[in-house]
Amino acid sequence: MGATRRLKTKRRTRDYDQIRADLASRKHLQQYKDTKDAEDLPGLGQHYCVECAKWFEDEHNLVAHRKGKNHKRRLRLLKDPHTHKTAEAAVGLGVDNGKREQTMMEMDEEEAE
Repeated sequence: MGATRRLKTKRRTRDYDQIRADLASRKHLQQYKDTKDAEDLPGLGQHYCVECAKWFEDEHNLVAHRKGKNHKRRLRLLKDPHTHKTAEAAVGLGVDNGKREQTMMEMDEEEAE
């Protein structure tokens, strides 16, 4: 179990909210890039996919990556941001469409009789 957890944290990428901030503000992206040493990065840090937060050796690998399924999936997820309302709907909160109020009213009527 320990080895699995270590591998998951080793391959961890930036979260969606961080990537959205990178896309919205070039300053935010530049601050992130400044934290990395160019000598330690693949291709000396010249080829970077902003949406996936990945570094590539050369331009050819970056272009091939952008045509791939993983990159396209990531773009689709970034396009549709999850809101608090959709999270509540996923667990069943706030989507009763008035049915709950009707049943509560029916229960009150039964108690009154």
